[in-house]
Amino acid sequence: MTGFFIKKAFFDGWDHLWGLVALNLGALALLSVFVLVPRALNLPGGELWPSLGFLVLAAYSLVCAGVLKEAAEYRDLSLSAFLQSLKSRWGLGLAYGFALSAASFLFRIAVPFYLSRGGFLGWFAAGTLFWCFLIALLALQWFPAVRALLPGSLRSSLRKCFLLLADNLGFSIFLALYSALGLVLSVFSAFLVPGISGTMLGTVDALRLLLKKYDWLEAKPGADRRKIPWDELLSEERDLVGKRTLKGMIFPWKE
Repeated sequence: MTGFFIKKAFFDGWDHLWGLVALNLGALALLSVFVLVPRALNLPGGELWPSLGFLVLAAYSLVCAGVLKEAAEYRDLSLSAFLQSLKSRWGLGLAYGFALSAASFLFRIAVPFYLSRGGFLGWFAAGTLFWCFLIALLALQWFPAVRALLPGSLRSSLRKCFLLLADNLGFSIFLALYSALGLVLSVFSAFLVPGISGTMLGTVDALRLLLKKYDWLEAKPGADRRKIPWDELLSEERDLVGKRTLKGMIFPWKE
């Protein structure tokens, strides 16, 4: 499944390249408003502005995930889809950003504090907080995709994030590394591609494929969870993605 996920995420991104660029331009504009403009105008507030920028960017990631659901399901991106996602997700997105900001702040304050205390208890407390923070980040990376594909209450969405992590620990770690690599590579395109939108598209694609496993398990109670017939479950997806060539990607009209 992992190999096909990489292929699908790449080609979904390629097929909607300009949509990804447009969404990433929106992210860069938000960052400019909250990071570059305050510094250029020497506005008071200091580090408050970047913190607000991070919060708004986290909210924007939920909006992007809602839009990119269309790409993951082989539909065209549109302005109306963006506006609908913005209207329905910006409030919850701010709460998501606040939760990430609060967790990051507590981590940066609490871990150095306990390490400074020294001794077994200090190191134990710092280590426990580190692993709790890491587990929370691995689980919450699923949140934008969960909200895009599995609407429900906030509590239900958070529960699903941690269940996804517990049931797919290896793939969750892989997805985090995949997203981090995508953001690193974005430096070479000034964060136009893949950028934050490419990261969200990958997460939505990943969850969409994993849901096929859960649909299969629901239809076959008692089936061995360690023997998922991925070739069978992904056959339709493979047909939809189709066979691609480099020539067809760059010059599709010649295929």
